[in-house]
Amino acid sequence: MEIFETVNWSLLAPILVIQAILLIVALVDLIKIEKTNGPKWIWAIVILLINIIGPILYFVVGRRNH
Repeated sequence: MEIFETVNWSLLAPILVIQAILLIVALVDLIKIEKTNGPKWIWAIVILLINIIGPILYFVVGRRNH
């Protein structure tokens, strides 16, 4: 239980909330969009497994504009 006592939750909580929001928005967008740059299943794995950076990569690289 020492690990939970040393964590500064006031700094960590906003990061966790931002990560959760990015993950949910990216997954919803991935489901709704017709075409992506690359297979959808790969983008789903990237979004789910690469914290914070995965959803950002999806929005920057994975979405098709047309």
